[in-house]
Amino acid sequence: MPQESSHPDAGGAHRVAMLVDAGSNPFEMGIATELFGLRRPELDVPWYDFTLCAPAPDVRMHDGFFTLSGVPGLEAADAADTVIVPNRPDDTPPTAPVVAAIRRAAARGARLVSFCTGAYALAAAGVLDHRPAAIHWRWADRFAARHPAVRVRRDVLFVDDGDVLTAAGSAAALDLGLHLIRRDHGAEVANHVSRRLVFAAHRDGGQRQFIERPVPEVPDASLAPVLAWAAERLDRPLTVADLAGQAAVSPATLHRRFVRELGTTPLAWLTGERVALACRLIERGEGRLEVVARTSGLGTAANLRAQLRRRTGLSPSAYRDRFGPARAAPVPEAPGPVPVPGPAPVPVPGPASVPVPEKGPEPAACSC
Repeated sequence: MPQESSHPDAGGAHRVAMLVDAGSNPFEMGIATELFGLRRPELDVPWYDFTLCAPAPDVRMHDGFFTLSGVPGLEAADAADTVIVPNRPDDTPPTAPVVAAIRRAAARGARLVSFCTGAYALAAAGVLDHRPAAIHWRWADRFAARHPAVRVRRDVLFVDDGDVLTAAGSAAALDLGLHLIRRDHGAEVANHVSRRLVFAAHRDGGQRQFIERPVPEVPDASLAPVLAWAAERLDRPLTVADLAGQAAVSPATLHRRFVRELGTTPLAWLTGERVALACRLIERGEGRLEVVARTSGLGTAANLRAQLRRRTGLSPSAYRDRFGPARAAPVPEAPGPVPVPGPAPVPVPGPASVPVPEKGPEPAACSC
């Protein structure tokens, strides 16, 4: 489904409401507050109008860690452009007032978002029927059994289905939140926020989830140099063999390390970096598609159009209209060098991880 932004028609701040209920996880609430609630005066864009809301003014959070007081009522969700539903450390069904609020939001066309087990709340309201959804791998089997009408995506970080978006777990909630900012404000703004968070600028929703394994005494950061090397040479015709040569390993070994440490393949990572660079060029006012394609390493305007639409749901012209400079307009292409913006922040691989197995252990209460 095409990915559309959700700016209010009247040009005001986009209103985001996060529902919390008894037993909600505080971490995901913190993610939403950090991404959408903190002011960003350094950004010349209208930021979000964020609020929490709940069925009752006092909400006891997960495990009684703390109690929120003076929380606005669910009528705040009725006025929101985006509604983030509550999640718990288990699969306890949401309360009737929360389900009713979600259904009202869906009926009026609000954008609905869930983090981790928040998918249970969306499913209980019926908004996930016959739609794809992500959920934490530990809960995937149980969730699928309870909600057979939902097309569960078991091994992805998040799913963007247009007006309904679901993230698999706590870290994936950050990925999805940055994805929403990218949809609403463009790649340049999302990159700025990710740098403030010291977080990877962009992990595709289709990347695989990970499970933990014992942390080695010396963390394996073997990909960091080759990622930085490639990010500085995106305008060149790099191949997987080139990356493998820079890393002094075989292409097969490099492929295994990418999948293990980043959850994606070398070619997919390289294409994603090139599309991100193309987005930044368009946002900074470059209107010549051939120049954007050549500078980003995508080669041709046709490939640029195809890759940009596949990853953002927008054509280059639509992307420029939405995220380009206010007065930017295409200009005739002329020969001459084009400055290349600096590379996007390169994520440094953390402790070694492995892809999710087909089946995990029986779920236990967790804060995912």
